[in-house]
Amino acid sequence: MNLSKLLKQNKIFEIVGRCADELDLETYVVGGYVRDLMLHKLSKDIDFVCVGNGMKLAGMVSSKLGGLKVSYFKNFGTAMIKADGWELEFVGARKESYRRESRKPIVENGTLQDDQSRRDFTINTMAIALNKSGFGTLVDPFEGTEDLRRKSIKTPLDPVITFSDDPLRIMRAVRFASQLGFDIEAHTFEAITNTTERLSIISQERITDELNKIILSRTPSYGFKLLYHAGILQQIFPELVALKGVETINNQSHKDNFYIPCRCSTM
Repeated sequence: MNLSKLLKQNKIFEIVGRCADELDLETYVVGGYVRDLMLHKLSKDIDFVCVGNGMKLAGMVSSKLGGLKVSYFKNFGTAMIKADGWELEFVGARKESYRRESRKPIVENGTLQDDQSRRDFTINTMAIALNKSGFGTLVDPFEGTEDLRRKSIKTPLDPVITFSDDPLRIMRAVRFASQLGFDIEAHTFEAITNTTERLSIISQERITDELNKIILSRTPSYGFKLLYHAGILQQIFPELVALKGVETINNQSHKDNFYIPCRCSTM
């Protein structure tokens, strides 16, 4: 796949690259956009990471795009520009550490690899260079391209730490598996089953948001089966689990309302 050629089809990447060179900032497009590009899918959300001040980069890009409004989120060190239906987010590379009682990280400046290491899954760690000297070069230290080929959801670091630090990633793992039709790698799935109690620190709104995305995915039944087998559904939606099983009264049995026949593969 000629990534340089693909990026040049959208002027935004060359503009960001030129701004990065002017500011002497090592800059990459990262995360979901790169994943979807590899999967030949269109994404309108583009995340940029630079080794330095992402908000400063956003300001210059805005001026090159005709002075578009920049939304700054100083508490998070990020900035966003909306341009012709695209959402461009800029952030400086960072490393994170967590407290037991919160999924809100303590953030420090970091390298590109620090930034890739903090991400949830290997398929979301890939980065493509935008500076002129290496435009279009893929940086993939956690073999995200291989996991895309294997159709596997896997964490870049120890999955127990990954899910304990930010338990919303438990729901995201199932959501990506359901949306993409991928499997969750065995050690990653085991870690999910061992850390489900950490979901107690996640707000109901965030859990509901992920559930809605699973419902809207290509095979929602697959996602709900993963939630059940991991022990998550029993915790977040016990009313649905109560439908499981066949009740027999006076030798008359009723269908199992939990399982819905589908053409998707089962576990």
